[in-house]
Amino acid sequence: MQINYQELLNPNQLKAVQTLTGPLLLLAGAGSGKTRVITYRIAYMLNKYIAQKSILAVTFTNKAAREMSKRIHEITAKRVSQLTMCTFHAFGVKILREWSKKMGYKTDFTIYDQTDKHALIRELAVERGLYSESLDLYSLSDLFSGIKHERASWDEHNLMYEQLYNDYQQHLRAYQAFDFDDLIVLPIKLFNDHPDILDKYQTRFRYVLIDEFQDTSIKQYELIKLIARAHNNICVVGDDDQSIYSWRGAHYENLFQFEKDFPGFTEIKLEQNYRSSKTILLAANSVIANNQKRKQKILWSGLKPGEPISLYQAADERAEAEYIARTIRSLAIRQGITYDNIGILVRTNHLTRPLEEALLNANIPYLVSGGQSFFNRKEIKDIVSYLKVIANPDDNINLLRIINIPRRGIGKQAIISLLELAEKESCSLYSAMSITANNKQAMLNKKTTEAVKEFVTFTEHYREHMFTKKKLSSHLRSLTDHIDYFAYLMLQHKKEAVARRKYLNIESLINSIGEYEDDPDNLDPSLFDYLNRITLSSRDDLKEDEISQKVNLMTVHAAKGLEFEIVFIAACEQNIFPHSRSLSDNGSADEEERRLFYVALTRAKNKLFITYAASRRKMGEIVEVLASPFLEEIPQEIIEFAKEEEIVDNEEAGRYFDQLKKRLS
Repeated sequence: MQINYQELLNPNQLKAVQTLTGPLLLLAGAGSGKTRVITYRIAYMLNKYIAQKSILAVTFTNKAAREMSKRIHEITAKRVSQLTMCTFHAFGVKILREWSKKMGYKTDFTIYDQTDKHALIRELAVERGLYSESLDLYSLSDLFSGIKHERASWDEHNLMYEQLYNDYQQHLRAYQAFDFDDLIVLPIKLFNDHPDILDKYQTRFRYVLIDEFQDTSIKQYELIKLIARAHNNICVVGDDDQSIYSWRGAHYENLFQFEKDFPGFTEIKLEQNYRSSKTILLAANSVIANNQKRKQKILWSGLKPGEPISLYQAADERAEAEYIARTIRSLAIRQGITYDNIGILVRTNHLTRPLEEALLNANIPYLVSGGQSFFNRKEIKDIVSYLKVIANPDDNINLLRIINIPRRGIGKQAIISLLELAEKESCSLYSAMSITANNKQAMLNKKTTEAVKEFVTFTEHYREHMFTKKKLSSHLRSLTDHIDYFAYLMLQHKKEAVARRKYLNIESLINSIGEYEDDPDNLDPSLFDYLNRITLSSRDDLKEDEISQKVNLMTVHAAKGLEFEIVFIAACEQNIFPHSRSLSDNGSADEEERRLFYVALTRAKNKLFITYAASRRKMGEIVEVLASPFLEEIPQEIIEFAKEEEIVDNEEAGRYFDQLKKRLS
């Protein structure tokens, strides 16, 4: 398919698309068409007859990878099944799946998500007498991640957990499981220990592209750098001004390290913004210019100047929330702005409560992004745990989750006895159950032994069927019927309506597997592959009908990559934005907090409202608060102090909704 790149791209975008050889640093400012450039760059490569299988493109979310693949297919009219476009973790899975035996693992390993990881840490902490209700599993999990990624080390403050960490590592290996950190650090170890394997990947992937480069960790960059250094045809796309994830290991200074690692690189800046008005860009440029550690760039726009930025001070957080709700209602009724074109951004999740109450009272539908994802719902976790045990019976964590869901007569004391046998025989819990089931002189009573035997028979039955026959979805339906999971839901929730609603989620899971099996792009669908896909799934997979016609209420971190016609930045106060944890001894804000504020500003396309309160309830007390110092960095000539709009009365609202009904019908 012929593509007129000159008509579709501005000069800098065109240069970025057509610069294929050598290292390329692409500085893509907010709203500058980064995704467009990446997709057209890959399309250009394919039209230059560069083989799909020689291209590696790494993104940060599964959703981004899917959308780019779809767009490339639309542009080129070519199937892109040979193109490797995936997240860092998915790429790590591909490597480990192919070479796990080299590292002493089976190919049917399990990937532990955060829930599984916390469960294992809790179990081991109990064994070592370290567990209490006050033990912070999230902090321990972060510490273990930091150790693996070499961001943290053992010192006097955390040394008490070193043996627990060693236990954790040993049990992961015994359970034939990897956690998310392993998916990055173990491929690096594999490449360093086996240069011949690294050579295979260097030979295959002659062209490498990394999206959102400012969000890469040191180890993620190291992994891709090992592959790219053989040919140096590497393009990294990022914006240091939007680096806001240091708390999860992102290292924006990789942008500066890239210059040292790949001398002779080409640098291209994308500074034309296609999203925001000139007023909003002036505010954003003025704020971010106060950061010292950044690569210089100034966003500009060919759009209209736009409206001034509205600043509103409320008496307290309740009055602030009510003002936002009233303003949204007015925008919808008087200007015809649809709710899904409005975003309310907050610094942290705990600030959403008064906003939610005000939106509910105003009958404004809203969606809190970051709510519980489909695959984290208990009923889904239960059934997926069954699938994980069928795929890998040595997975103790998932086996312990479902051994008595529903109850099958294997009590707590029986489980303790089985775990003791597993320790004695140096085997997994499932192996201990198999030993017990086949031992005529069983250590458990007759009834419990029979229950154990039934579970082992059940597991082996479904292992045979799910590995030797097609239609995983029909086998899963058979499994849920076999265990009578609906009856279990009825016992748990008492109300049939609740049980049915939760069972509908199980139906959705079964349908998901059916769609996966029927997808022609999945050349070799299998239980292992499906489980890996859903474990790596991000919470960015909300269905369109879940987000349409609703105001978007979210943290600034969750808003990264999104855009709205109108944005409200709420609770813009000292110690909230910037956050109190980020303030230095002299009271100045950390530069990442300013980058976070910059991201918030650049989510808006046409209109920006910033609100703050004069007082706020903290720890049960009402305290006076100050406006954020970031507000002083916005040019005063583009700020207007908002006035209360005339309240929309019921008659006016009624006329609006009557007109809306007519349009919809």
